[in-house]
Amino acid sequence: MGNSGVSAAAEAAAALLLLLVLAPASAFYLPGVAPRDFAKDDELQVKVNKLSSIKTQLPYDYYFLDYCKPTKIMNSAENLGEVLRGDRIENSVYVFRMGRDETCKVACRTKLTEEAAKNFKEKIDDEYRVNMILDNLPVAVPRQRRDGSQTPSYEHGFRVGYKNKDGKYYINNHLSFNVLYHSDLESKDARIVGFEVIPSSIKHEYSNWDDKNPKLSTCNPTTKITLSSHPPQEVAKDAYIVFTYDVTFQPSEIKWASRWDTYLLMNDDQIHWFSIINSLMIVLFLSGMVAMIMIRTLYRDIANYNQLDNQEEAQEETGWKLVHGDVFRPPLHFGLLCVYVGTGVQFFGMTLVTMIFALLGFLSPSNRGGLMTALVLLWVFMGLFAGYASSRLYKMFKGTDWKKITLKTAFMFPGIIFAIFFILNALIWGEKSSGAVPFGTMFALFLLWFGISVPLVFVGSYFGFKKPAIEDPVKTNKIPRQIPEQAWYMKPAFSILIGGILPFGAVFIELFFILTSIWLNQFYYIFGFLFIVFVILIITCAEITIVLCYFQLCGEDYHWWWRAYLTAGSSALYLFAYAVFYFFTKLDITKVVSGILYFGYMLIVSYAFFVLTGTIGFYACFWFVRKIYSSVKID
Repeated sequence: MGNSGVSAAAEAAAALLLLLVLAPASAFYLPGVAPRDFAKDDELQVKVNKLSSIKTQLPYDYYFLDYCKPTKIMNSAENLGEVLRGDRIENSVYVFRMGRDETCKVACRTKLTEEAAKNFKEKIDDEYRVNMILDNLPVAVPRQRRDGSQTPSYEHGFRVGYKNKDGKYYINNHLSFNVLYHSDLESKDARIVGFEVIPSSIKHEYSNWDDKNPKLSTCNPTTKITLSSHPPQEVAKDAYIVFTYDVTFQPSEIKWASRWDTYLLMNDDQIHWFSIINSLMIVLFLSGMVAMIMIRTLYRDIANYNQLDNQEEAQEETGWKLVHGDVFRPPLHFGLLCVYVGTGVQFFGMTLVTMIFALLGFLSPSNRGGLMTALVLLWVFMGLFAGYASSRLYKMFKGTDWKKITLKTAFMFPGIIFAIFFILNALIWGEKSSGAVPFGTMFALFLLWFGISVPLVFVGSYFGFKKPAIEDPVKTNKIPRQIPEQAWYMKPAFSILIGGILPFGAVFIELFFILTSIWLNQFYYIFGFLFIVFVILIITCAEITIVLCYFQLCGEDYHWWWRAYLTAGSSALYLFAYAVFYFFTKLDITKVVSGILYFGYMLIVSYAFFVLTGTIGFYACFWFVRKIYSSVKID
């Protein structure tokens, strides 16, 4: 009976694991977002988003360029995450009627000033793309796959234009839209399941321009444009550009729940599932082997120590038992350690809850800006646990000034991050980019920090300091024990750097896809794998720290507090080094400002990773040391 119960539980766990890993993002319905049904001739409003480029990483408003403007430009309500990402969603002149195809529809005619022509040329040089949205679906450009397969492949957004070999610039002024829809069998309504566009450049011809009833000789409502028979539209000062578009409605078998699958295939590099699984299994296997060796060795040590009959034999022994009178001695700068541990707990809570939300579908790609919003809000509310963790540790070290530690916990890490962020935001603002966080949003972030996060840190710290102090399993001697000379491989610097390799090895494959989603404008959706990688990261951080801590104590070096934190935290150095490697091998960033932005943001990410992994390693080592010294007889 017992074995069958265990077997059933194991099968259920395996099934759940397989579901999390292999299920596409579209399998998770986004709670609270219902599909929208459109009847024939219903108005479809195309919205425009930012202009984006992977070469500069600086987004701009759509109307930064001299595109056709509606009578009144209206901004869509954007959440905090969208604003921080640089999204600026506005209405446009592109309005469709559901199920009604249109050909050679004139949007507007515009005359380029010298400044407008210069802006278009700069954006073409930097390979900027135009992003549009229809029914919450981003526009995509179909393309031929490099491997020649028939599997559909897409690019995110369409290019502003192109430059030929003679150095002339041409603008994509004609857009051929293709709207895919899935009809409801029970009613005549339909749901939009795809939004594609094929951009082209054509110099429209006309005799006498009439704004109210423009007539073009290059095309008309009954005849489509023949690109081969007309020259492209050049970008030049005083040039008249006519913007036109076609729209075709095409029935599709794609269901509304699966409509995002197309957009998740935009990356031409296929995700090598088996390679990832293989790497994770290797890391897990190595971690298991290390744990088994540790348990066997440790049990033997404890058994030997407990079998000693007299004090003389104990004195002849060497190893970790001899430092029992110093192992719980408070370290240097223990207040700073408490601050970092509390901040790490805050990060751990934020990361864990965010991943759970992502697995449930709340943070799918269709919820634009949801991930960033969740990270900021969860960071704010996890301040409660930061204050609690830092004050509990501080009281164990017999600290008395808990308010000072609380203030440092509330302000030190966020202050450093905000200072870097403010400098980067000033650079973005100087480039007149829409990615610059506006004053209102900056004020809102300050309000979240000072109005919610700081008070929560104080509340958590108050309750943490109010609880009885954590008691050490052994007494601490008044006079510190002298530490013998250590072998070269147990020196702090070498030991710490070695300790960061395994945790980084657990995440570096997934890190490639995360960096690609951030800097190459791809969607990230494999949260199942990310959660598994996060669990393995926790295991590897804990085990490598415990192993190196054990070797350190066996060498009679009892300064383990900071080294435990830095051992796991050193993986952040490898993360930043990988970010440098990624910059020079995968990205095509040429502007100095863009390079500063990249390394500035990756510095923030690496610093956060240091705090997270360091705290995991510290608590693992803290638990381990307390466990082994409470398991032996100390005379």
